[in-house]
Amino acid sequence: MVNNVMSLSRSGLKDFVIQRATAVVLALYVFCIVGFYLANPGMDRATLLGYFSSLPMKVFSIMAVLATVAHAWIGMWTVGTDYIREHYFGAHATTFRVVYQVGCLLVLFVYALWGIDIFWRL
Repeated sequence: MVNNVMSLSRSGLKDFVIQRATAVVLALYVFCIVGFYLANPGMDRATLLGYFSSLPMKVFSIMAVLATVAHAWIGMWTVGTDYIREHYFGAHATTFRVVYQVGCLLVLFVYALWGIDIFWRL
């Protein structure tokens, strides 16, 4: 049993709700982009750049990046706590789990910064 772990909310129900809410944000974002592509069949680079440069789309894109990060963290945390246990890794399971979780956090942090930088530089 895992007693001391890093978690987003330390509640299974909250994690479940966060994952479902972030999935809805990501689905809406995809529908928004696909709808734009379908509504503009002869789109050029200037049109696409103008679309993503608008403030509402920048905010929505940042929301999608942050939703992806939250969604991924909960999923990776779940995988880490489910599969990196003493049963599989012996006495060093906690060390492996902490290294794995810190690695995941670093990658997601870089992803979030990179995504924000991309959308605010447009």
